[in-house]
Amino acid sequence: MSVNLKALKQYQNVSLHATVATASPHKLIAMLFDGALAALAKSKGAIERNSIEERTVHLNKASEIVVNLRGSLDLDKGGEVAANLDELYDYMLRTIMQANRNSDSEKVQEVMDLILVVKQGWSEMPVELQMGGK
Repeated sequence: MSVNLKALKQYQNVSLHATVATASPHKLIAMLFDGALAALAKSKGAIERNSIEERTVHLNKASEIVVNLRGSLDLDKGGEVAANLDELYDYMLRTIMQANRNSDSEKVQEVMDLILVVKQGWSEMPVELQMGGK
C-alpha cells in the first residue's frame, strides 16, 4: 500500500472515530444501517467475482452489524415495533447465512432491500423521538 493510501486510510479511521464519538444514538443506528449496506454491496461484488474469502469477510461484517442492531433493541420499552424488528433482524441473519453458504447474490439483495426499508423508516422518525422524547 502506498504512503498516500495509508495516510488516507488513517485519516478515514480518525474521521470515523470522531463522528462516532459525537453522534447521537439515532445517528449511530443510521451509521450501522449504512455500514451493513456497504458490507452487503461489497459481498455482492465478491460473489460476482467468485471470491469466496472476500464474500465471507463482508457477509460476516454485515452479520455483526445486524447482530448489533438487534442488540440495540429495547424489547421492554419498544413493544410491538421492537418485537417485529427483532424477528426481522433474525430473518436477515438467517438469510445472510444462506447467501454465504450458497453464494447467492439474490439473498444478499433481499437483505439490502429490507435494511433500506428499515433505514427509511428510521430516517423519517420525528425529531423529538430521535432526541429521546416521547
